[in-house]
Amino acid sequence: MSDVQFHDMPNGERIAFRFHDGTGPTLVFLPGYMSDMDGGKATALFADAQMRGQACLLLDYSGCGQSSGDFADGTLSKWRDEVLALIEAKVSGKIVLVGSSMGGWLMLLVAEKWCDRLAAMVGIAAAPDFTEWGYSEEQKRVMASGGTVYEDNPYGPEPTPTYAGFWHDGEANKQLASQIAITTPVRLIHGQCDDDVPWETSLKLARALRSDDVQVTLIKDGDHRLSRESDIALLLATIAEISQAQGS
Repeated sequence: MSDVQFHDMPNGERIAFRFHDGTGPTLVFLPGYMSDMDGGKATALFADAQMRGQACLLLDYSGCGQSSGDFADGTLSKWRDEVLALIEAKVSGKIVLVGSSMGGWLMLLVAEKWCDRLAAMVGIAAAPDFTEWGYSEEQKRVMASGGTVYEDNPYGPEPTPTYAGFWHDGEANKQLASQIAITTPVRLIHGQCDDDVPWETSLKLARALRSDDVQVTLIKDGDHRLSRESDIALLLATIAEISQAQGS
């Protein structure tokens, strides 16, 4: 995919994005940890939105993909502010947030700031609060003291780092311990063979959301990435259906 543009942040970093204008609500895809807008789900969503004439925004967080910056400086709060800046600059009207893994946590933080413009949310193996449940007590002690935790990366040759700054910021932005004041429709998709994010996390998120219009779809043989053709087809159908219900 080409047509990459850049948005300049006040700190001088340049955030890479792709935007297709069209009918609303605008889809805003939020990638997972160390992921970018060139992933299979993001590109499929963008192509499907173009085909249906729906507006769509993809982006790379700072330190990821084609954006500038150092990944070690990334936090949920920083990436949330980048998403908010791009929505403010490029999107008019209502939005549908689509969050994959960590992006499913980030969409809750974005929704908190844009609740008046939020039409719906779709989570894909959403991973809110993973700084709490995703690490051992020893790993937490390392990060609490300013250290970095490295874990095996099943998707690449280099280990996956979690920096102290990200962990501390995540601990300050946990969502599941109290009611989440989101009342719009929410769809959560999760594979029950997910080795990274327990599928029960989507059930906990569904209970925490104030909205009564929440549906959880469990895929018995689905893994964390949910990138098979059948998984992508389910995701696109879910997004199209909820968008049309909200006025696309």
